[in-house]
Amino acid sequence: MDNITLRLENVKKLQAKRWENDDHWDTINELLIKELDEILSIEPKNTSALINMGAIYSDMGENEKALVYLKTALTLHSEDKNLFINLAIVMIYMEKHQEEYLEYLEEAEDKTENPLTFKAYFDPQSH
Repeated sequence: MDNITLRLENVKKLQAKRWENDDHWDTINELLIKELDEILSIEPKNTSALINMGAIYSDMGENEKALVYLKTALTLHSEDKNLFINLAIVMIYMEKHQEEYLEYLEEAEDKTENPLTFKAYFDPQSH
């Protein structure tokens, strides 16, 4: 296993702890962003890091920033299910038209989730 894969596995583990540690939410997000920025400085086309960065920014309510990372992963032809789900989540939060985000959800149905990525949080009650 290479160093980047190991680092992405650690990012995924740490992001899961955000939900258990509300008091440290901002600190954990800062650590995650710093680590993913470092990974992207080494491998700018690492779609797993781009997708995870998009999910974190979405969770922080920074959907414009999230969309930039997710669209970059899309242009790099990522086939990760979490990419398409995260794009749909960001589009819903940005109050885009239904057909815009439904297209991503339909695309996600035939995809497989990459074990190194995660989904952005979605609260169906908020929309």
